[in-house]
Amino acid sequence: MKEETAKTVRAFLIELVIYAVLVVGYFFLVLHFLGESLHSLEQHHRYAYAGTAILLMIGQAVLLQNVTTILLRLIRGRRKLK
Repeated sequence: MKEETAKTVRAFLIELVIYAVLVVGYFFLVLHFLGESLHSLEQHHRYAYAGTAILLMIGQAVLLQNVTTILLRLIRGRRKLK
């Protein structure tokens, strides 16, 4: 492999591992802190539950992508990521 390709693959694998760890952590935090509330909401107010679940998914995507980007910048140095 070319050096550029090897760096890109390595950065991708690092990002994948970091993101996976963060997603699992986020899942257990939401389950621990919001599990009962979400279950109750799902049982009694399905439309509110659906909206809340969508907002949680969007929030997870935005938050974890930003955290992953910051962590990768710290790992690779202060230079810009492509």
